[in-house]
Amino acid sequence: AIMFYRGPLPWLSKEMWAFLLATPVQFIAGWRYYRGAWGAAKARTMNMDTLIVVGTTTAWVYGTIVVFFPGLAPSNEVYFDTAAMIIALILVGKLLEEIARGRASEAVRRLLDLQPPIARLLKEDGTEEEVPVEEVMPFDVVIVRPGEKVPLDGEILEGTSSVDESMVTGESIPVVKSAGDEVIGGTLNKEGALKVEVTKIGMNTTLQQIVQMVQEAQLSRAPIQRLADTVAAIFVPIVIAIGIIAFVGWYYVLGSTFGFALTAFITVVIVACPCAMGIATPTAILVGAAKGAENGILIKGGDYLEKTRELQAIAFDKTGTLTKGEIAVTDVVSDDDAMIRLVASLERRSEHPIGEAIVRYANEKGLSLPEPRGVEALAGRGIKGTVDGQEMIVATQRLMDEIGAEISDDLSAKADELFEEGKTLVFVSTGGRVTGLIGVADEIKENAAEVVAKLKSMGLQVVMITGDNKRTAEAIANSVGIDRYLAEVLPQDKVNVVKGLQEEGLIVAMVGDGINDAPALAQSDVGIALGSGTDIAMETGGIILIRNNLMDVVTSIQLSKATYSKIKQNLFWAFGYNAALIPVAAGLLRPWGIVMNPIFAAGAMAFSSISVVSNSLLLRRFKPEV
Repeated sequence: AIMFYRGPLPWLSKEMWAFLLATPVQFIAGWRYYRGAWGAAKARTMNMDTLIVVGTTTAWVYGTIVVFFPGLAPSNEVYFDTAAMIIALILVGKLLEEIARGRASEAVRRLLDLQPPIARLLKEDGTEEEVPVEEVMPFDVVIVRPGEKVPLDGEILEGTSSVDESMVTGESIPVVKSAGDEVIGGTLNKEGALKVEVTKIGMNTTLQQIVQMVQEAQLSRAPIQRLADTVAAIFVPIVIAIGIIAFVGWYYVLGSTFGFALTAFITVVIVACPCAMGIATPTAILVGAAKGAENGILIKGGDYLEKTRELQAIAFDKTGTLTKGEIAVTDVVSDDDAMIRLVASLERRSEHPIGEAIVRYANEKGLSLPEPRGVEALAGRGIKGTVDGQEMIVATQRLMDEIGAEISDDLSAKADELFEEGKTLVFVSTGGRVTGLIGVADEIKENAAEVVAKLKSMGLQVVMITGDNKRTAEAIANSVGIDRYLAEVLPQDKVNVVKGLQEEGLIVAMVGDGINDAPALAQSDVGIALGSGTDIAMETGGIILIRNNLMDVVTSIQLSKATYSKIKQNLFWAFGYNAALIPVAAGLLRPWGIVMNPIFAAGAMAFSSISVVSNSLLLRRFKPEV
């Protein structure tokens, strides 16, 4: 446009050239703003698009009158360049927002890139065929060789290997996998060949669910964003009123030129355009949600990202959440070092979870297990048989009392001690005498006590809810430092416990992993589900901890606070900018020779948007304080 101003073609005036150049910008590039303003008008409200449309259309209409009906215009100045520059600069701000969205989604794109395009399908005749991963169906069997990525979620049918799951779970140490274990699509098979039956395809795979959750969080509107929209609906008509007052005051009251009065109106409207306010919340939420994904935390919506900072109480399910969710041997008490070896040999014939835990313990110790004889299951009470010529009974205390097995005072005292610790006891008798004890329990997760202490230091109440008996619940609660616990709670009553906490006026998070936790997760203000949990638990949870690390509960709260802090900073930039420049735009400083041009106003507005986007991107530096 500047080129044509300096050297217009002889058959067209420079004003006509400006009209021809500015009109496509006004109604093609700027059409999105007309559409937004019309939508707001139909809803009987105003928004940021209204300001843009009013300001630029006023400049364009006046310029058009000058070009085609010069006798009607009090001044021959045109403002096509102003209108075009304003729209161009605002679009630059939108471009920056899109760049921020793209940067915030880098973690998501990296996840998508993890899925290999080709799967090695095992056909019915035993041959292998490489096919596009999109053609693989549930129950198909695929072969994953060492060094290859697992194409889709599935269950191992044959083979043992270590699988690098760091790209999904963040766990740096490869996980040993064998028949019956689940594998995640996109993870790396390190050593042995695996035969995997596909269980999930398409949008149901873990990777796709992660992507979908992050995208939903990025597109959601946090409550503070809805507040910003409400403020904008009030702010916009006030700004337009100030612009009209500035025009009337300068032109009709103070007798200034029509051109200056119109410039004041346009400048007020443009400089007040709260574009920065409009992107203050979404850009912070975009970056916050992506940062959560990088840390193994999937946040389903901006409302969860915001509300987490307000939490006052956190209720933990016990089994599978504070504990590992599987029975393990914790104590072996015997004068005979070989006892555990003999008991494990006998339990090889048992399908009871306690028996499986004992066998697993012996295998971890590298013990060789002799073949038992005459094995007999004692329904619900234990097992008996002969190992290395010794007839043994491995059973409950009740059965020992029934058969009259003798027990020493030392073993009896140790049994009482383990019982008080919430352990489940297995008694071993040989020749009518109790020769040893084995304590088993659902092991507490390594960092559970540290997490509870950290949450307490942040001022939160910590509660444990469990269906277990009071003795076990008390032992677990004492071990991790929880003062308030509820035992023998039926699954359907967990939701009532959460309601009770809410009725105390507390903002409550529920942390769980099972189907029975789903109602409580849904009832809580923020449901936090472990990634190892059931699908329904993850569906009802607002936040998913895919690394199953309880410390990520703490990280979630810290991330929420950091994100909210960025939102407040962004809104300060946006509103502070408007409050400072509107009086200047209205011409209050003209007596001192300070006048703001509409193009400068648009540039300042774009700078405000740049400041907001840049400030939001600083959230990428967030590091958990654990």
